[in-house]
Amino acid sequence: MTAATETLTAPATDSGPEEHELLVRVLSALLREDVVGLRSRGTVLERPDGPWLRLPAGSDGTDEISEAGEALLLPLAPDGYQAEYAARLPLLVRESDGARLSTLDDVLGAVRALADPLDHEGFDAFTEECRQTLATLRLHAATQDELTAALADRHGPDPARWAGLTAGLAHDALAARVDHPVYPASRGRSGLNEDQLRAYAPEFAPRFALRWLLLPRAAVTVTGGPDALPACWPHPVDLGHPDLDDSHIALPVHPLSLGAPLDAALRETGLAEDAVLSEHSWLGAVPTLSMRTVALDADPQVHLKLPLATATLGLRNRRTIKPRTLIDGAAGQRLLETVIAREPRFRETILQADETVYAHADHELLAVLCRRYPAGLDGSAVVPLAALLAPAPGGRLVIDHLAERFYGGDPLALLDACLTLLFDWQTTLFGYGIGLESHQQNISLVLDRTDAGGTRVRLLFKDNDAPRINTVRLRERLGADAPDPADFADPRIFSESDGPVADMLATITVHLCAGSYAFGLARHGRAPLDRLLELVRDRLAEAVERLGTGPGEPGAVLREKLLDAPHLPVKAMVSAGTLLSKERSGAADINKHYTTGPNYLLPTGNVR
Repeated sequence: MTAATETLTAPATDSGPEEHELLVRVLSALLREDVVGLRSRGTVLERPDGPWLRLPAGSDGTDEISEAGEALLLPLAPDGYQAEYAARLPLLVRESDGARLSTLDDVLGAVRALADPLDHEGFDAFTEECRQTLATLRLHAATQDELTAALADRHGPDPARWAGLTAGLAHDALAARVDHPVYPASRGRSGLNEDQLRAYAPEFAPRFALRWLLLPRAAVTVTGGPDALPACWPHPVDLGHPDLDDSHIALPVHPLSLGAPLDAALRETGLAEDAVLSEHSWLGAVPTLSMRTVALDADPQVHLKLPLATATLGLRNRRTIKPRTLIDGAAGQRLLETVIAREPRFRETILQADETVYAHADHELLAVLCRRYPAGLDGSAVVPLAALLAPAPGGRLVIDHLAERFYGGDPLALLDACLTLLFDWQTTLFGYGIGLESHQQNISLVLDRTDAGGTRVRLLFKDNDAPRINTVRLRERLGADAPDPADFADPRIFSESDGPVADMLATITVHLCAGSYAFGLARHGRAPLDRLLELVRDRLAEAVERLGTGPGEPGAVLREKLLDAPHLPVKAMVSAGTLLSKERSGAADINKHYTTGPNYLLPTGNVR
């Protein structure tokens, strides 16, 4: 973006608070991802009230365009987290007549008019996604006090004392009401109405019973055989079908997948004639943060990941379960266990959920992962990282409560302990050529007291089905113990260079699990931003140094790509997830499609 000067006064906006906040996030995401050339074609105008961006109407940088849109003006604010600028107001101004566009429909309509007609369908889909998200935001605002009061009645007023996996689901409910650090419409779920959200979404902490589909045993793959399934798993006789006890096996179905989605899956697999949907519900369940994964009342250590016919974080990010991801999750877990066996300092501090038991009938809506959590967590606070900045009962942040109990009231000390372990583990994996897609939702902070009265911090990981692996480094470190790429189903997992693994470390671990908390805690006034970013950089630098920084060593690679790089990769989630088709975006994987942003880890900083 180039700079120019002119005078313009920022107009006011009459949007409600939820639309105001969502529109700012949407505009910031469009700017960050250079949608319709906002970054590359825009000119920064310095005004008395702050910077503005002027986007010309023509793709050639001129304003000569007929049937498309007109030149637009966007008020800017310095950002620093994954972008140089963010939107300052929920507003676009049409330059020709000064019209103030301050609703989602008007703003996205104006941007759509500047887009290639091939992308109009994606813009329409994103507009609908934002409408649904706005309705959800308003529902969350209206029910926040109701939820926190219910959680406090059930588990007590202090979330730092919500101990064990069952109470930990209350943290999931709080986390589900926090916006994703990058994706602006993260709270929206495609196609679900208010009644369905209240009945099945984690932010309402509901309870419901699972439905069960009886399928011929020959049609269902079960790792380890039926005896490997949880003890509470029903047999056909339990579901009112004793005649099918020898011939069929039960597969759980989320209530939201009943009807047309399930019927279509059965037709596509040729199982419609032999499948029986039991009229009996079995096993009470509570949704976790991911919604499609539910915890079982009968066995709190078991969570079932079930396919849903909906989408989150982009309309192409469907919540179904491709059978290949089950294979990859189990293979990924085994690989991590191999690394931990060679790195004894992590044996007690890095915990893994077991994801080796699953079943499927060769369809993304006919599948289930049986996730089993490690024993011994009953006395621990088990908190997904995504919940740390969530308002708890009483209004304080979850991290404040945890810090008060475990770190003398200092949230920076808690963040320091978390980052120290997180960076040590993730950079160690990089040394083996492994990068995990372990974002805030997939990592839980496990805190408890030692016998000596100190604090023990551990990290609990799940969902290891989409790593990036440098086969060269992996073979160098593991030799004969290195898995064969054929053990995984998705060939995109593997490369023969550090680049994809470093990109994963930057976009997931650094941005989502570290940088977002530096900027978030600064925004909440817990510490100055420069102090928080210095903490992130220092802990990452210490972990990198342990890898060795000689030529070609993994520490040198990370220093070049993370600590000293002028820019870092940034996930372009809106473009790849909804706005653009894969053909238009060029994304081989919509969750690993990148643009770039400033490196806030630099000592001098690009942070304003």
